[in-house]
Amino acid sequence: MVAKVGSADELIEAVHEFTPDIAVVDIRMPPTFTDEGLVAAVALRRSHPDVGVLVFSQWVETRYTTELLAGNPQGVGYLLKDRVTDIAEFDAAVRRVASGGPRSTRRWCVS
Repeated sequence: MVAKVGSADELIEAVHEFTPDIAVVDIRMPPTFTDEGLVAAVALRRSHPDVGVLVFSQWVETRYTTELLAGNPQGVGYLLKDRVTDIAEFDAAVRRVASGGPRSTRRWCVS
């Protein structure tokens, strides 16, 4: 199962509803396109520590990264968009982050 969402609030709702194995989160999400995705990723790590979180971004954002990795860094990843040159690299990153948790990758939430 895959859920595609358009906002940080929808992302959090989808994770609560579906409890995916991994959430792929863009840092910049509506409505302001600033850091909503990263704030949501931090909240998801607190509320669902077994859900892998792969943050996908155009640039390095350190403001919340320390908080995202605090506690248990397993199942957390940060991927720069310009470092993904083909789908195999992206797939490998998703699998690495998902393997940090107790479940196999069957369900995703993509923002």
